[in-house]
Amino acid sequence: MADYIEQPVDMEEDSIVTLTSADGQEIDFVEIAGIALRGNFYVILQPVELLEGMGEDEALVFKVTQDRDGEDHFNIELDDEIIGEVFDEYYRLLDEQE
Repeated sequence: MADYIEQPVDMEEDSIVTLTSADGQEIDFVEIAGIALRGNFYVILQPVELLEGMGEDEALVFKVTQDRDGEDHFNIELDDEIIGEVFDEYYRLLDEQE
Protein backbone atom coordinates (compact mmCIF):
# COMPACT_ATOMS: atom_id res chain seq x y z
CA MET A 1 0.00 0.00 0.00
CA ALA A 2 1.47 3.36 -0.98
CA ASP A 3 1.82 5.89 1.80
CA TYR A 4 1.66 9.55 0.93
CA ILE A 5 2.33 12.52 3.18
CA GLU A 6 0.48 15.77 2.69
CA GLN A 7 2.71 18.72 1.92
CA PRO A 8 1.55 22.29 2.61
CA VAL A 9 0.62 24.11 -0.57
CA ASP A 10 0.86 27.88 -0.93
CA MET A 11 -1.79 28.31 -3.61
CA GLU A 12 -4.93 30.38 -3.84
CA GLU A 13 -6.99 27.28 -4.52
CA ASP A 14 -7.66 25.51 -1.22
CA SER A 15 -8.76 22.35 -2.95
CA ILE A 16 -5.24 21.56 -4.26
CA VAL A 17 -3.40 18.93 -2.20
CA THR A 18 0.21 18.00 -2.90
CA LEU A 19 1.16 14.49 -1.86
CA THR A 20 4.68 13.07 -1.79
CA SER A 21 5.00 9.40 -2.67
CA ALA A 22 7.35 7.02 -0.87
CA ASP A 23 9.84 7.49 -3.73
CA GLY A 24 9.80 11.30 -3.29
CA GLN A 25 7.63 12.24 -6.27
CA GLU A 26 5.29 15.17 -5.57
CA ILE A 27 1.85 14.94 -7.17
CA ASP A 28 -0.81 17.67 -7.10
CA PHE A 29 -4.43 16.63 -6.65
CA VAL A 30 -7.75 18.43 -6.59
CA GLU A 31 -9.73 17.44 -3.52
CA ILE A 32 -13.17 16.36 -4.68
CA ALA A 33 -14.66 15.30 -1.33
CA GLY A 34 -14.01 14.00 2.15
CA ILE A 35 -16.14 11.03 3.20
CA ALA A 36 -16.57 9.47 6.65
CA LEU A 37 -17.36 5.78 6.31
CA ARG A 38 -17.25 2.86 8.76
CA GLY A 39 -15.33 4.88 11.34
CA ASN A 40 -12.66 5.90 8.82
CA PHE A 41 -12.09 9.04 6.80
CA TYR A 42 -11.48 8.92 3.05
CA VAL A 43 -10.77 11.60 0.49
CA ILE A 44 -11.52 11.49 -3.20
CA LEU A 45 -8.66 13.13 -5.09
CA GLN A 46 -8.21 13.77 -8.79
CA PRO A 47 -4.70 14.38 -10.13
CA VAL A 48 -4.15 17.85 -11.62
CA GLU A 49 -2.08 16.25 -14.39
CA LEU A 50 -3.25 12.89 -15.69
CA LEU A 51 -1.39 9.94 -14.26
CA GLU A 52 -0.40 7.05 -16.51
CA GLY A 53 -3.37 4.78 -17.10
CA MET A 54 -5.99 7.22 -15.78
CA GLY A 55 -8.79 8.89 -17.71
CA GLU A 56 -9.72 12.56 -17.39
CA ASP A 57 -12.82 11.83 -15.33
CA GLU A 58 -11.21 9.34 -12.93
CA ALA A 59 -10.30 9.98 -9.31
CA LEU A 60 -8.55 8.04 -6.56
CA VAL A 61 -9.73 7.20 -3.06
CA PHE A 62 -7.29 7.61 -0.17
CA LYS A 63 -7.79 6.51 3.43
CA VAL A 64 -6.57 9.24 5.76
CA THR A 65 -4.79 8.21 8.95
CA GLN A 66 -2.81 10.17 11.50
CA ASP A 67 0.51 9.29 13.06
CA ARG A 68 1.42 9.91 16.70
CA ASP A 69 2.41 13.50 15.88
CA GLY A 70 -0.99 14.21 14.32
CA GLU A 71 0.42 14.29 10.79
CA ASP A 72 -2.02 13.09 8.11
CA HIS A 73 -1.03 10.16 5.91
CA PHE A 74 -2.92 9.34 2.73
CA ASN A 75 -2.97 5.65 1.85
CA ILE A 76 -4.37 4.80 -1.55
CA GLU A 77 -7.38 2.50 -1.13
CA LEU A 78 -7.15 -0.66 -3.19
CA ASP A 79 -10.25 -2.52 -1.94
CA ASP A 80 -12.85 -2.24 -4.70
CA GLU A 81 -15.71 -2.74 -2.23
CA ILE A 82 -14.60 0.18 -0.05
CA ILE A 83 -13.93 2.36 -3.10
CA GLY A 84 -17.45 1.62 -4.33
CA GLU A 85 -18.94 2.47 -0.93
CA VAL A 86 -17.01 5.76 -0.77
CA PHE A 87 -18.29 6.79 -4.20
CA ASP A 88 -21.83 5.64 -3.34
CA GLU A 89 -21.74 7.86 -0.23
CA TYR A 90 -20.32 10.75 -2.27
CA TYR A 91 -23.14 10.48 -4.83
CA ARG A 92 -25.72 10.15 -2.04
CA LEU A 93 -24.42 13.38 -0.46
CA LEU A 94 -24.51 15.12 -3.84
CA ASP A 95 -28.14 14.07 -4.32
CA GLU A 96 -29.03 15.48 -0.87
CA GLN A 97 -27.58 18.87 -1.84
CA GLU A 98 -29.77 19.15 -4.94
